[in-house]
Amino acid sequence: MYGARQSEAEAEGDASEDEGGDIEAEIKKEIEGIKKPTKERLFQHVRVDTDCIMFFKTKAPIDPVELVRRICEDAMASTQLKTSRFIKRLTPMTLMGKATEKSLEEVAAQVLAPHFHGEANMGKKFAIRPNIRNHKMMTRDQVIKSIAAAVGPGHSVDLKDYDLLILVDIYKNVCGMSVVGEDFERLKRYNLSEIYEPTPREQAKEQAKEQADSAQQEERSNEEQAAGEQPAQERNREVAG
Repeated sequence: MYGARQSEAEAEGDASEDEGGDIEAEIKKEIEGIKKPTKERLFQHVRVDTDCIMFFKTKAPIDPVELVRRICEDAMASTQLKTSRFIKRLTPMTLMGKATEKSLEEVAAQVLAPHFHGEANMGKKFAIRPNIRNHKMMTRDQVIKSIAAAVGPGHSVDLKDYDLLILVDIYKNVCGMSVVGEDFERLKRYNLSEIYEPTPREQAKEQAKEQADSAQQEERSNEEQAAGEQPAQERNREVAG
């Protein structure tokens, strides 16, 4: 009897040791999986030592410009339904580098080539909008001249009615660049706060723009009607003659 009980106790002890070994192996395996992720994330938060700024690194096929544009388009389509509580403005950066003249030229060469270089891209109207903060190595004029040189020949500068807008952000020792479309102003310069709750000044600007557009459409309609009535009047004169 006692011998049987002793055997059972020994068996239970062996089983507990096996279970303990299995648990340790599982924990070790899980830790290794955490240390070496099998798949890189599409969005990765990068810590920056700056108040009120968050930076996220994206991975292909995510396009930062298209992502931000679609977020703002969705916000414009449903201003009553806020999809963000604490984000004020979104700034897409296609490529980033050091805030030096050489690095700026290298970044510009890569970012601008798909939009301005090649026969299919000739004849674009463009504008450059640099935003420089806490940086003293390069001036605004130096940045604009460097970017304009990278754009190349065959294009013209148009600060208001542009086809493409080049955004350049320089903060301390880092610079970033992207190319956005002509809907940048319509989307409130990617300012979600202005899309959801426009300031009185922005509302006045929108109303003035809508009135101007309406006046232009009415003027064109009147011109088309006048052009259509003129041949009819000439036919009446011929019949009368």
